[in-house]
Amino acid sequence: MTTSAQFLANNLRIALGYADGLAKDIPADKFAFRPHPTINHPAWCFGHLALYPDRALGPLLGRTDLAQPNERFIPLFEPGSKCLDDASIYPGKDEIMKQLRDRHVVMLEYLETVDDEVMQRPTTQERYAARFPQIGHALHFLFANHVMMHLGQVSSWRRCIGLPSVM
Repeated sequence: MTTSAQFLANNLRIALGYADGLAKDIPADKFAFRPHPTINHPAWCFGHLALYPDRALGPLLGRTDLAQPNERFIPLFEPGSKCLDDASIYPGKDEIMKQLRDRHVVMLEYLETVDDEVMQRPTTQERYAARFPQIGHALHFLFANHVMMHLGQVSSWRRCIGLPSVM
């Protein structure tokens, strides 16, 4: 029987393929370019998403043995951080995409092993508990909705700079 976490892992795997497609033809020197001051650039979107496997594995799931947060990424990409026009403060495209992929692969491998009992546990992390009463609610939001929301931003950004659709 397929667990809820395995369904989520499958969808996350598809989203990561989409992320790779969105990033592959973006020139490295444009990765932190904003064509308009209200648009998040790919460096910020992908860097922000790269934080969440470790945030989920550590505080949310208690698997600190699997969490390896990148301390350099946290102040640049944490929730509430500003997407800035200064490309020199951001890691390069290759580093950001490697961090995104590597940490999400760890999350995917973990999700493949999670049974529904874990997904139904109450969310104890205060930041998430009000909106996501069970761990499964939080994980589905973070690794489905949240991921696709930011990938949609990158898709729109691509159109703004003249790159084609990936779909």
